[in-house]
Amino acid sequence: DEVAERLQDIGVAALSIHARTRAQMYKGHSDWSHIARVKNNPRITMPIFGNGDIDSPEKALEYKNKYGIDGIMIGRAAIGYPWIFNEIKHYFKTGEHLAKPTVTDRVEAVRNHLTWAMEWKGERLGIVETRPHYTNYFKGIHSFKSYKQKLVTLDHPEELFAVLNQIEEVYLGYEVV
Repeated sequence: DEVAERLQDIGVAALSIHARTRAQMYKGHSDWSHIARVKNNPRITMPIFGNGDIDSPEKALEYKNKYGIDGIMIGRAAIGYPWIFNEIKHYFKTGEHLAKPTVTDRVEAVRNHLTWAMEWKGERLGIVETRPHYTNYFKGIHSFKSYKQKLVTLDHPEELFAVLNQIEEVYLGYEVV
């Protein structure tokens, strides 16, 4: 609480607090009680955003309401699944779920990710740094192991884009769970 007060006193306009300690890393559950204490501190007038374990629209709304925070931050749940932001926004407005992204949506996101990574980091580094994200982009697609193996071992953009085209064709109309 004291740190938040000091930050506000020196002009910080908003504060995002993660509910997991550094020692916890990715283990266990996040503890939102500290975020709630800061938010409920009568001296705090700046917006408080919470972060930790938010991986669904339901949980985002539940935590926002339960802890009275002004907004949420999304971390790991967005890695390889950038659709979570629109899903949460839509759920907040309507209480309804958006349709899950199709395989075509996922392939298009990977194409963009890979293209931007290569433009930003160069071809080789862009390809290598995109590899860990394939698992998350294609999570929930059955019998995907052989495609993943190709994606994480190929070194040339043309080959990677050819595999992505093949994935899109093979899984056309496939409903991702």
